This record gives sequence, C-alpha cells and structure tokens, in this order.
Amino acid sequence: MKFFIDTANLAHIREAQELGILDGVTTNPSLMAKEGIKGEENILNHYKAICEIVDGDVSAEVIATDLAGMIREGEILAALHPQIIVKVPIIKDGIKAIKYFSNKGIKTNCTLVFSPGQALLAAKAGATYVSPFLGRLDDISSDGIELVRQIVEIYNFYGFATQVLAASIRSTQHIIQCARVGADVITSPLESILGLLKHPLTDLGLKKFLEDYNKLNS
Repeated sequence: MKFFIDTANLAHIREAQELGILDGVTTNPSLMAKEGIKGEENILNHYKAICEIVDGDVSAEVIATDLAGMIREGEILAALHPQIIVKVPIIKDGIKAIKYFSNKGIKTNCTLVFSPGQALLAAKAGATYVSPFLGRLDDISSDGIELVRQIVEIYNFYGFATQVLAASIRSTQHIIQCARVGADVITSPLESILGLLKHPLTDLGLKKFLEDYNKLNS
C-alpha cells in the first residue's frame, strides 16, 4: 500500500519524506488556503516546490467545474512537472475531462467520490486514481471503509487499472482498516501516519532495555 500525505505544508512533507516511506502528496484548495497560499502564480509555484521534495505523484486540483475550464487548468497543472496528477471532481464534466486527459496521457485523480457507482464511472473514463472520502462518510454515520472495500472488490473483479486512493483519513485506525480491505493508497495527515509508530508496550520495552543497559554500565 502506498502512503501519501494530505497537506500543503512543506515542513510536514519534508518530515514524511525523511521517514523514507512517502510515496506521494495530495492537496486541495482548502489545504492551500490553510497554509496561506493565495494567487494563481503562488499556488503553481507551491506545487513545484512540493514536487522538488517528494519523489512520487503530487495531486493538484482544478478549480473549474466546466469541461473547458477543467481542461485548461489541468493542462497548465500537468505542464508544471512530470509528477503532477490532475485532480478532478466526480461530476459529469469531470468524467469527460478525465477521459480527455486519459487520451492525452495525463494522469488524473478523481476526487469527492462517495459511492461505488461514481468510482465505476471514474475507472471507465480512465482515471489513474479514485479518491473515496471515507472520513466524511463516517461523519454522517455512514461506513467509509465499506465503500473502500466495495470499490476494491469491483476493480479487482473487472481488472480496472485505476488505483483506490483512500482519502479523508481521520485516524491511524483508518489507515489499518484501509490496508485490511485492500486500498492501493492512503492519503492522510502526518499525525495519522506517525500514529502507526505508537504502542505503549514499545515504550515500556525500550524503557526497560535502557534501564538494564544503564545498570550493566554503571
């Protein structure tokens, strides 16, 4: 399973990269705004800065919701760097745009997916990634992990090449659950990834080892 970090924070991206387990980055307008990145030129430069840190795919989202606008923005984003993946919403013109980009050899990430039917259309259109938002489903008392499982099952059954990129990760437990149902990729905040390191028995064991070592060398 690939690990992406969901942020526009360069320090967090560097820290994840230094761990040696980072496979890519996902961003969106909300994450850019959170970091105070404003204006088209600054946003484009920020995407390039991210690509200079990480070795893998970097999802950059279009703002337009019409076909012509998505194509125009997507081509600008794709031209920034070979690692850029054009992030497109799962709407009618979004599916058309994904098909257009697929025919042009431009990789895409179909975002804001909340149903197996949406994921099926994205795969048919040739999306490189599909992003089910499991945390947002959990927020409304639905089952986000079950959606990921269903999409994985459908894709495996029909042999779709589209990768299931589980997004809207709320916790470390979400990452484990996504791994168990076969997600190809998870994207999450750095905190959730670092949470995988934590276990009280590890802390107690290390403390005991150090205490015993100090006794032997005192």
